[in-house]
Amino acid sequence: RLMLTLHVPSKSMVVWEKFSNQSMFEKKLYHYGTFPGSFLWGVSSSAYQIEGGWNIDGKGPSIWDKFTQKPGNIPGSANGNVACDSYNRLEEDLYMLRALRVKSYRFSLSWSRIFPDGLRTSLNQKGVDYYNRLIDNLLAYNITPMVTLYHWDLPQALQNINGWDNITIIDIFNDFCDFCFATFGNRVKFWMTFNQPHTIAWSGYGLGQIPPNVKMPGDAPYRVAHNLLKAHAKAYHTYDEKYRKSQGGLVSIALNADWIEPTDVNVPREVVAADRALQFQIGWFAHPIFKNGDYPDAMKWQVGNKSELQGLSESRLPAFTEEEKAFIRGTADVFCINHYTTKIVSHITARLSPQSYEHDQDLSEAEEVDSPTTAISKQRAVAWGLRRLLNWIKEEYGDPEIYITENGVSTDKETTFDDTARVFYYKTYIDEVLKGQISIFNINLFFVQGYIATSLMDSFEWLNGYTVGFGFHRVDFTNPNRPRTPKYSAHYYYQVIKDNGFPLPDDERVLYGHFRKNFIWSTATASYQVTAKRHREQEEPKSIPLVCKHPLTVGATEKDCKPSGILFILVVMHCDLPKER
Repeated sequence: RLMLTLHVPSKSMVVWEKFSNQSMFEKKLYHYGTFPGSFLWGVSSSAYQIEGGWNIDGKGPSIWDKFTQKPGNIPGSANGNVACDSYNRLEEDLYMLRALRVKSYRFSLSWSRIFPDGLRTSLNQKGVDYYNRLIDNLLAYNITPMVTLYHWDLPQALQNINGWDNITIIDIFNDFCDFCFATFGNRVKFWMTFNQPHTIAWSGYGLGQIPPNVKMPGDAPYRVAHNLLKAHAKAYHTYDEKYRKSQGGLVSIALNADWIEPTDVNVPREVVAADRALQFQIGWFAHPIFKNGDYPDAMKWQVGNKSELQGLSESRLPAFTEEEKAFIRGTADVFCINHYTTKIVSHITARLSPQSYEHDQDLSEAEEVDSPTTAISKQRAVAWGLRRLLNWIKEEYGDPEIYITENGVSTDKETTFDDTARVFYYKTYIDEVLKGQISIFNINLFFVQGYIATSLMDSFEWLNGYTVGFGFHRVDFTNPNRPRTPKYSAHYYYQVIKDNGFPLPDDERVLYGHFRKNFIWSTATASYQVTAKRHREQEEPKSIPLVCKHPLTVGATEKDCKPSGILFILVVMHCDLPKER
């Protein structure tokens, strides 16, 4: 423990200390109990994944519209042109939400449906009307709207000026947020500025896997993240200064993180690597917002040191001014986290060329191979990792109020009703959240305020198209009417919400009482197990069974045994017939 204290820079190293000695029984123990009455149960979706209506009623194109129109970019050349057709089937979506009895619904606003070219001057009233209908109906059914302002679908017109890699987008995004706060804020009390900024920066501008498909892994992700943090902070302050007093809502940002487990918790260097991986993933954004307005020390040291070794005059990780740090610090009212899986990491010395956010971390990543696979590669179902991640957040960021804003599992497109793998996923993952509400094995509490399952229905799953599904409801994408059918998991989640967790079932309750007076207590054995030596095959069986004085004594002899005068229960055959029979 002293070694860990000396080498792990963050306070959260105590999480590995707490959990490192857990037995397999303790790790996978199932706990019965219920959540607080105020716990917020919900489901999620996002605009591009479900709405469709990509070019009707004045909507402008987004970067995902452009990307998916090119054949071959998505399996089966799929796109979100129609998707679940939620733009035209609002009543059907509302029916599913009511049937689940959820308390909240997380959805995103399509920026290009409201501002087709990204600017207020292009305001599209039909887009505003659609979201007004959605919000009003949710409230009519006592469902709390949880609104994401940006879920990856940037108006293409703004990408034409380099999107999030252009500092001018900070003010443009703030104007969009300002409009949304003013238009919907009298009814929406829970806002998230961005969904998974890490994915936007790294997958969009580093790996180039998702739109805008920029492959500049050494510096663009850091510049983009810098702009995203500033844009988030500016939107937060806009709400704080103009709307909070009259509307009384919350503003946050939905971060994402896998839990990271070191290959060997007893090797300090490996624990340092695990902590570093979390700092590069979640700390990249959470550290400036929830701690001191600046990037984690692990990031600053790693990127700065690598940059120097690469012959650069300054770090590829941009620096905030003191004024900017103060502006960013504290710009979230609650902690929102998306989580799906757990990874195992090892320390390595990564190469210096080419320059890359990935190589800056000096670690290698592997799957947790003892856990079930899912329909998406490298996204295993590792329930115990969620509890550890929530403990890490508690320790690292001062015990904030936490909302799990995405959690779910994919199954293949052939899965119709019987999605038992999804049921098991939710049962075990939600139970890990429940364990955090009480003290089990002397591990500290954390308090999660809500759980948003992913997702309401099968939808366009980004780079996977329609080959996998996350939904509680199956959508038939071959049918122009897009019929929705509840899966087994929908019924299960409904029951979890109804019970507010997992109350102890009757067959698990401890029973106390007495047997009737004439109940016969006895014991049993078999001749082959207790006789001192094997009878000759010719020998006739004895008419009275032998019982030993000490039947459990190793090496008992025949003289230790005698005919018994107590009650016998005759066993006609006990698996020891002579060979010839």
